[in-house]
Amino acid sequence: MTPALVATFAFMSIVTGAAVGLLLGKVLPDHHLDSGSKDVVRLAMGMIATMTALVLGLVTASAKSSFDADDAAVKHTAAGLLTLDRMLADYGPESQPIRESIRSSVEAKVDQVFGDKNATTPANLHNTEGDSIANALLALAPSTAAQTWYRSRALDVAADVLQSRWIILNGTGTVPTLFLTVIICWLTVLFGSFGLFAPRNGTVIGVLLICALSVALSIFLILEMDDPFGGVMRISDAPLRHALAQIGH
Repeated sequence: MTPALVATFAFMSIVTGAAVGLLLGKVLPDHHLDSGSKDVVRLAMGMIATMTALVLGLVTASAKSSFDADDAAVKHTAAGLLTLDRMLADYGPESQPIRESIRSSVEAKVDQVFGDKNATTPANLHNTEGDSIANALLALAPSTAAQTWYRSRALDVAADVLQSRWIILNGTGTVPTLFLTVIICWLTVLFGSFGLFAPRNGTVIGVLLICALSVALSIFLILEMDDPFGGVMRISDAPLRHALAQIGH
């Protein structure tokens, strides 16, 4: 499900809980709504509210940490690609075919990660990509000490870039579905308790709707951060696009 659908489901579930609470507050006998019952319900709902805030905070921190890590991986990969290309350029004209191969691989990866999510992953984005680039670098025959150094450093940088590549290609799905399900259930129960003892007027209903919408939007933002390469909140592809424009030239 998309973040928008999950947020919509959460909003409807929470509103339903509040509506059920308002209805129960109207039909339950008075002794179910006396001060003693109200104190117990408030105590229980306070515990649920604390657990909800704790779990929601953990999920938010996890999604934000994953988002930042993916953003750093994109920038690190772009910097590594530019460094690798400059080293190969300094190595000499013999490295030009490798630079063109890297450019085509980067272009395919950028299109696959930041473009159509349903597109088939090109073959050069799998292990064969790393093997072909490494084999091409190893096939170079340096004739000077400088070329030997450039080839050695290029192999190290290429390995680092390819390692970051897997972080980018697998940078989704850090928020467990079970966590979201439990949080939505807790929020539904919590809003049901709000409605149970609340006056039944337009102001109360409006406030409950606004609160439910706010909570649903927070869930939407968490799921958006959990999908850093798609949706509204997405990592910029500008660093990789900039690197792509420089590679091979």
